[in-house]
Amino acid sequence: MKNIYILSCLTLLNSCSAFKTSGPYEKEIHYVSLAKGQTKADHEKVTEKINIATQGSFATKAAYETFKKGGNIIDAATTASFVLAVERPQSTGIGGGGFALYHDANRGKDFPLTVDFREKAPINAHEKMFLDDKGEVISRMSLDGIFSAGVPGMVAGMLELHKEHGKLPLETVMQAAIKLARDGFTIYPELAYAISKRENIIKRYKATCAIFCDKNGDILKEGDKLVQSDLSKTLKIISKKGRDGFYKGTIAKALVGEHRRLKGLMTQKDLDKYEVKYRDPIRGDYKGYEVFSMSPPSSGGVHIIEILNILRKDDLKTYGVQHSKTVHLRASAMQAAFSDRASYLGDTDFTYVPVTGLTSKKYADDVRYSIPENKALNSVWSNMNDPSKYEAKEDRELVNKYESPETTHFTIADGKGNVFVSTQTLNGYLGSGVIVPGTGILLNNEMDDFATKPGANNLFGAVGGEKNLVQPEKRPLSSMSPTIVTKDGKAVLGLGSPSGTRILTCVVQTIMNYLDHDMPLYESIAATRVHHQWKPNVLYVEESGLPARTIKDLKRMEHEIEYKKLGCRVQAISFEDGKLRGVSDPRGRGLVLGE
Repeated sequence: MKNIYILSCLTLLNSCSAFKTSGPYEKEIHYVSLAKGQTKADHEKVTEKINIATQGSFATKAAYETFKKGGNIIDAATTASFVLAVERPQSTGIGGGGFALYHDANRGKDFPLTVDFREKAPINAHEKMFLDDKGEVISRMSLDGIFSAGVPGMVAGMLELHKEHGKLPLETVMQAAIKLARDGFTIYPELAYAISKRENIIKRYKATCAIFCDKNGDILKEGDKLVQSDLSKTLKIISKKGRDGFYKGTIAKALVGEHRRLKGLMTQKDLDKYEVKYRDPIRGDYKGYEVFSMSPPSSGGVHIIEILNILRKDDLKTYGVQHSKTVHLRASAMQAAFSDRASYLGDTDFTYVPVTGLTSKKYADDVRYSIPENKALNSVWSNMNDPSKYEAKEDRELVNKYESPETTHFTIADGKGNVFVSTQTLNGYLGSGVIVPGTGILLNNEMDDFATKPGANNLFGAVGGEKNLVQPEKRPLSSMSPTIVTKDGKAVLGLGSPSGTRILTCVVQTIMNYLDHDMPLYESIAATRVHHQWKPNVLYVEESGLPARTIKDLKRMEHEIEYKKLGCRVQAISFEDGKLRGVSDPRGRGLVLGE
């Protein structure tokens, strides 16, 4: 059982932003407050048979009902995916894609099944498609409208998983999503905010405004009802026809037709050629545990392991989770990882990525040696070590044969030791803003996750490199990091988060809080987070803040500090003494259920 050293005020996190144990300042920890109207009971459940943590109350409840009907963990995951596609159109949808890891307890110490259903660039895409005649980036072309949309993968990915591993009929597991889209639901604050931020793009497209505007043409607001009748019909077709219901027939014709009408790039050939990829996960061992995370085209798993490796020899528990030493070293390791991200990461189907070098401990040791103990890395710092030199020859040859403030994540685990983690996305709020008429399908704007040109920033400020330039059928680089931690082949922790480049840093901080600092899972997630992504050279700190002395010390080290909402909403489940402890990040309005 985790060593619970938290004082009683933590049961009142909605009114208690900091506390102090008896002892030196390094044991002081600041936490975020609960979302308005929420209680800790909404965000934490200890169960035995099943535990479900998602960002949506409808999704959690529907997945739980699927389990109660006799479904297994994959049935529940399929239900959650499609209900989230209805409930959180600002985050995810059947016009998007994602990644998943599935630890099957019957496979023992085998790698988790690692599934890539990330969106792809259309066949007609090319590396200069977002540049003008002078080679300059055309403002917002990769974010708004039809050219920002990649070929969707979510339907193919989740249906393939369900076909191979589910028990219940597809029509049964999709029933809740069909009903929710048809009957509608009241718009909650997060969705209302996203709609308000995308008002211009919503009103640009008649089919989009028909769903997100009222009868007077004004955008919907908090408290209004959102009904998605066309999406309900599309989901019903998919439930009956499976993959062909989306990638062929009337739905596919409508999708391709809208691209043709708007002079977009996607064709029926793109839909026909879309394939789900089974990857080897990124794997690392950390203080007696094995950590598995998503491989390229996600950068998340590589850099989670890289950060853990860099810090593995530092006894940060001695200092405390929010001591200036701990925060400084975490931030510096993050900075090193994001420098590497810009230089080396891309889709391994198209480019060589030195994965084993980036995740090697020798490489991490050399990076750690370059980090000053009491001084921030300066703005022109870059990692001078070449990770490819840390790879065995056979690793290089093998790889050469072949890388949102929004998004959503959910985690599901059962008492048999199985755990499923999946992060899914449309990229930015409401994706491209284009809804395919007659289908309710909101298209992603995932093309912005490519580098529009080397050195340019994407929506989340990440610096793009040569290896992540647009190419036909290539998958854009991502930070999505569904992650599973095991010990002796048994699941210990499953987790993930939305929020673009912040995903991997939020996930790695949760892992370190839980494993290094022996914090209970809820407190591991609720503790104030920091984020550094190399450029800009700023240490972002959540608005809940860090202890005053920590901030003072960090400024003395010349860290430039900015307070900012990081957007992460970690959904995690741990296995503790035969029980399942599920936590939905108190920063959001998620829900945990189980029995």
